[in-house]
Amino acid sequence: MATGWAGDGAVQDQIDATVADAVQRARSRLRRGPSLSRCEECDAPIPAARRAAVPGVRLCVACQELQDRAGKASAGYNRRGSKDSQLR
Repeated sequence: MATGWAGDGAVQDQIDATVADAVQRARSRLRRGPSLSRCEECDAPIPAARRAAVPGVRLCVACQELQDRAGKASAGYNRRGSKDSQLR
């Protein structure tokens, strides 16, 4: 497929790089170490099942949901810089 100056695998390379960046960002946000028994934010108890399922957990489910929603506003970017992405 003719794509101007881009090499044959340039589009796939961009996709792979974007996925690799997203995986790295997600891994960097994972906590390590022992889980807390009480939430850092609201001091609510964190259930044993959550502590076992999520190593290094620091927040209860409600506080974690609030933090996740706040982080979505700044997550992601478009490497290609298409006109559509610039209009948003």
